[in-house]
Amino acid sequence: MENFAAGTPVDFSLIALFLRASLTVKIVMVVLVLASVWAWAVIIQKLIVFAAARRDAVRFDRQFWSGQPLDDLYDRVGARPSGAAERIFAAGMGEWRRSQKDDGRLIPGAQSRIDRAMNVAISREGDRLTRGLPFLATVGSTAPFIGLFGTVWGIKTAFEGIALSQNTSLAVVAPGIAEALLATALGLLAAIPAVILYNKLSSDADRISASHEAFADEFSTILSRQIEED
Repeated sequence: MENFAAGTPVDFSLIALFLRASLTVKIVMVVLVLASVWAWAVIIQKLIVFAAARRDAVRFDRQFWSGQPLDDLYDRVGARPSGAAERIFAAGMGEWRRSQKDDGRLIPGAQSRIDRAMNVAISREGDRLTRGLPFLATVGSTAPFIGLFGTVWGIKTAFEGIALSQNTSLAVVAPGIAEALLATALGLLAAIPAVILYNKLSSDADRISASHEAFADEFSTILSRQIEED
């Protein structure tokens, strides 16, 4: 820790506090800043993905319930589905067509295979939605403790400097304490948005996944009715 003479102006800007900190505290601060930047990158990416997923679901829902034959809809979107709902629909319709014999009759067990195919597609879409969210949870739960470690280490270094200088005036103590507390502040700055937005994004992902499951149930009901008619 640097010694500060009485009456000497001390720079308490964030950059100055960082530069005066010990190597260990600097590493802690850098880790927290990088974690915060990465967390915000995940948050922004997820907000974009979720917004696109909701738009795709509304668009496909409009097409699905438009009254056009499902075979025609599958011929148009089945090869290159662009959204989650289209991929779930394509998985179900693809299995439906593969279960048909040359005479038009269905292979026994078609309904269960169709349901499994759509469940696999739903699981994949759920993985896409939640990818990256565990990192937000990790940042939210560990960043305050990482910052606290930096603060404890910084205070330890500050007291060591005080002991060496044998000067306990506030002008000597304050800069070291301020440098140490900056680590805790950065930890909270990284953790608070991560926790809040993790909860929001997890809730959004659950709602989108629930809508996928509801669509799969409705589609399965339509196909089961067709199977019974055959």
